[in-house]
Amino acid sequence: QAPLVESGGGLVQPGGSLRLSCAVSGSIFSGNTLAWYRQAPGPRRDLVATITMTGVTYYADSIKGRFAISRDNAKNTVYLQMSSLKPDDTATYYCNLYPSRMAYWGQGTQVTVSS
Repeated sequence: QAPLVESGGGLVQPGGSLRLSCAVSGSIFSGNTLAWYRQAPGPRRDLVATITMTGVTYYADSIKGRFAISRDNAKNTVYLQMSSLKPDDTATYYCNLYPSRMAYWGQGTQVTVSS
């Protein structure tokens, strides 16, 4: 099984909400800062949000106030609650450690915001 598996993406209208989930293998989850990244068409993959083991969070300015990252330490899962979605949020969303590890990039989950 892949070490990190993203799910929860889909098609949503502007202003809508989605919750992404990332199931993380236990050996990776414990003690590490986890993060969500996104990649719109093109080579750049941007950091969206991070969360430490103790729940300290960081958000990119572009999504601050609209997205919330959380983690369930009992389920080895990290979440990204996305609200007030905009067409510019359209991207493939990935979870990984922060800093990211090349070996842990998964397939991601596609989020499309369109009317």
